[in-house]
Amino acid sequence: MKIREFNKSQLKNEMLDVRPGDTVKIHERISSAGEKKDAGRMQIFEGLVIARKHGRGITATITVRKVTGGIGVEKIFPIHSPVVEKIEIISRGKVRRAKLFYIREAKGRKSRLKRKEFVAHDIEAQAEIKTTTSEEDNPETNQQKNTPEESVQEGAITA
Repeated sequence: MKIREFNKSQLKNEMLDVRPGDTVKIHERISSAGEKKDAGRMQIFEGLVIARKHGRGITATITVRKVTGGIGVEKIFPIHSPVVEKIEIISRGKVRRAKLFYIREAKGRKSRLKRKEFVAHDIEAQAEIKTTTSEEDNPETNQQKNTPEESVQEGAITA
């Protein structure tokens, strides 16, 4: 029972829904052997998510692939690891498979995915959108605006 409670406390709640086909930027904390825990630098790994494994729990991982100088590089990131600071979803690809391992052999045009409509999920932007929609939904602040046709019907002529 204590193990489950510990695992629950280690989960990152603010993580986005990362799927295969997404192009992501992963901010990873890199520290040298002689440095303190807090010291170190951030390294960004940008690539295509080709697989997600081990469910949604503490052991969940994603495999990210990028091609640098004609050489394919793949990294497996534990999603809930403290080393992973942040995951940004840049774009979402339209895929029909859970594992995109065929991308490894695909060259040129066959390695591209169709893009899907995607709105970046930013926590601050979502909060801002919620406040503006709540103001618009408030009937006291909204006043009904008459169209010119309605004004003519009421007998008032407006220019």
